[in-house]
Amino acid sequence: MSFTNQEKFVDSPRRWALRGDLLDFTAAPRWGDTESSAVRFDRGHWLLVEDGRIVGRQAAEPDATWVRKDHAGQLVLPGFIDTHVHCPQLEVIGSYGTELLDWLKRYTFPSECAFADPARSRAGAEVFLDALLASGTTSAVVFPTVHKVSAEALFGSAAARGMRLVTGKVLMDRHAPDGLRDDVVQAEKDCIDLISRFHGRDRLAYAVTVRFAPTSTPEQLAMAGALCRADASLYMQTHVAENRAEVAWVGELFPQARSYLDVYDAVGLVHERSVLAHGIYLDPHDRVVIADRGAQVAHCPSSNLFLGSGLFDWPGAAFNVSLASDVGGGTSLSLPRNMLDAYKIQALRGERMTAWAALHAATRGAAEALQLGGEIGGLSVGQTADICVWDWAAGPVAEARDAVARELHERVFAWMTLADERNLAACYVAGRPML
Repeated sequence: MSFTNQEKFVDSPRRWALRGDLLDFTAAPRWGDTESSAVRFDRGHWLLVEDGRIVGRQAAEPDATWVRKDHAGQLVLPGFIDTHVHCPQLEVIGSYGTELLDWLKRYTFPSECAFADPARSRAGAEVFLDALLASGTTSAVVFPTVHKVSAEALFGSAAARGMRLVTGKVLMDRHAPDGLRDDVVQAEKDCIDLISRFHGRDRLAYAVTVRFAPTSTPEQLAMAGALCRADASLYMQTHVAENRAEVAWVGELFPQARSYLDVYDAVGLVHERSVLAHGIYLDPHDRVVIADRGAQVAHCPSSNLFLGSGLFDWPGAAFNVSLASDVGGGTSLSLPRNMLDAYKIQALRGERMTAWAALHAATRGAAEALQLGGEIGGLSVGQTADICVWDWAAGPVAEARDAVARELHERVFAWMTLADERNLAACYVAGRPML
């Protein structure tokens, strides 16, 4: 497959250095701690980048052999990792007046039908990935559509940008409209072909992608589980326990299952590379199963609020939690916007989520849950130079707030509360500028 638009991306010098206020994590911060030894903050320090990787982090100014990019006074973070987002749903953001199941039927499925057209899939992938980068997201776990060409387009566009991307053809063989259903035999052939062509190539990885339990027959779910068992390096992504009506429907379709999660677990779909979106209505046994399997839940706060799905119990989770936009149920690709919504959800539950918990879930925490901690999610020597530079404040309100911040958490929390893509000053993927 040919990759398009490579000419639009500018190459960086082979050796270059960036100065700014560097912030990342050396461990997971404890819930509720505003002062945490897990936070690494180096004001006015330099990152040294060579051949797309970070090779140094220092206070001293680098020598003249390094091309310098001075962002002094700006916040430098690892590129964000969005662990659950839908490429074809940009055009249904902000669709009015429905909960999950009606929203899928009325808005999402009709939009996804158009991605059967290869040209539409290519154009959609280009716009979507550029929009991610413009929001400071450099890695993502993405749903395309049921159409093989939509996965091909995403893989190709991500490779052209050098992005770390996890995706795979959606599996749906029932309870979906004409044009959005596959069948078990052909879907398996398509998955095997895509895996052979893209999995492990460049910075790409394949995810066995089950839409959600109601849209796959037991035969298709068994096939998906067999793919995961055949290659432990494959990811798996799906939705689970997002909405009460959805949970009840799953109970009717799978009466033999102990729970919604058990539908997946029974066929081998819950493992250390599984990304389970939402997980609002998990019972205590489900939580233990997810933790024991090493899987993660992608928390989608904006979507959960917008669709009225429910309030996720983050501090009660015994498993890995990452942060996700879930566009188009979510209303913004900006993970800072989603961090703010996550804070609001916990506040409604009587909890207070720190900026550290939110930032960790969108960087190091997500990377480690994806088994990619050595590559992405931080600003350490040896990691890929996926780096974003942010203005601490943009506009008079944010500037006034930033000016009186007394300590680091207060300043970062104010940034998280008030920032969005307008604060993004620069974005680098594997050392190459994307903006």
